Amino acid sequence: MFRLNKKTAIVSGGSKGIGKAIALKYAQAGADVVICSRRKENLEAAVIEAESNGFSLIPFECNTSNFDSIQSVVDLTMDKFGKVDILVNNAATNPYYGPILNSEDSHWDKIFDVNVKGYFNFAKACSISMIKNNYGKIINVASIAAKTPLEGLGVYNISKAAVVMLTKVLAKELGQHNIQINTLAPGLIKTDFSKALWEDEDTYNKIVKSIPQGKMGTPEDISGMALYLASDASDFITGSIFTVDGGITT
Repeated sequence: MFRLNKKTAIVSGGSKGIGKAIALKYAQAGADVVICSRRKENLEAAVIEAESNGFSLIPFECNTSNFDSIQSVVDLTMDKFGKVDILVNNAATNPYYGPILNSEDSHWDKIFDVNVKGYFNFAKACSISMIKNNYGKIINVASIAAKTPLEGLGVYNISKAAVVMLTKVLAKELGQHNIQINTLAPGLIKTDFSKALWEDEDTYNKIVKSIPQGKMGTPEDISGMALYLASDASDFITGSIFTVDGGITT
């Protein structure tokens, strides 16, 4: 039930952190995996890491705030594999940290263009293949920030809450086509994206005290749930949110 043989997956933001861990997990489970991100050097490093572990990843550069760039990745995937079975919307950005009342329009535009519209546009582009084949899995990576406001991340929090509702709307509209869409909500995960939180020892210790399991998570802690949501084991689950946070929001 957890094998992904003969499945094709696209993972946005797949060159680092949570996205890379998910991509490697899917490749290990037998899927053909396309990863995309903005930076060529990060994509190349991810491919080398995969090859050193006996797997392969197909890299494409992509700016997920641009629909043409997204469509190009989907077109190239279709040309190579003939279909898209699984989409992981993981690419995200947060150019502003501080009180929400000090945020600017440019911050809102950038965050929503990537974190919300980018997710929608990738789902829209992939849905053509999924509807045609009456099969699909879309995993939208949100955050516990969708459920509880994280300090200094007001606009980001709101964008992740929007991802949860986007998931529910798509699940309603695409359910008739045997497409399941679910949300992954990671907690505090040790990645480059969260470096400011764990690089400082005092901040890290304060954070760890708030987590019942007494540690921050790793990208690999998220990849198992992502595999479940991409596999046949989750065929009757859609529109749901899956929190992986070590108990911090319990």
